[in-house]
Amino acid sequence: MSFLASRRAHDERPPGSGSPALPSRFASRVGYAAALLPAAVLTLGAVAVGRTDRALAWWARAGEQEPAARSSPRQPGAWRLLAHALWCVPLGLVALIPVGIEVLFVLRGALYPLVDHGPYDHSWGGPSRGGAWLVHFLVALPFAAAALGALWLLNRLHARLAGGMWGRGVGPWPVLALLGSSVAGTVFVISWIHQW
Repeated sequence: MSFLASRRAHDERPPGSGSPALPSRFASRVGYAAALLPAAVLTLGAVAVGRTDRALAWWARAGEQEPAARSSPRQPGAWRLLAHALWCVPLGLVALIPVGIEVLFVLRGALYPLVDHGPYDHSWGGPSRGGAWLVHFLVALPFAAAALGALWLLNRLHARLAGGMWGRGVGPWPVLALLGSSVAGTVFVISWIHQW
């Protein structure tokens, strides 16, 4: 996974060597947000088989903890790690919505002629294949951009929540944002299902 490699390379830079390019930081943050749900599930397995250190290292990178905090002798224990992983389950479920929008962008926007073989008489941009593809791609593009922005915001929310695992005060706003995004995500999925 390239976002893990880019984040690891950023973490191993010597001090004063400059910050990574904005696109790579954005990509790594989006990638970590997209991986929250699988990581939460894998954390349960890692703790069960005694690999807490590996899971803790991943969560430290995903939560953008300082390298000094990661190598501190006062590392979070297994119970705190499990509690954080459970907090991330609803966040990971919400992240599935923008991930799904990105998949739809690829299938119904970028690869539209491969998904719909025509005829395009009643398609947006039809009746030509090129017109239908172009219109579907252009309509999907802002939704794909918004989905990337939503993943970036979910990563920022996770970084705030992750501070609690290392003993920093989280405050009520990140918790309220987690609850609000969970409710909004549930309403969105229910309304999406009922439109079909």
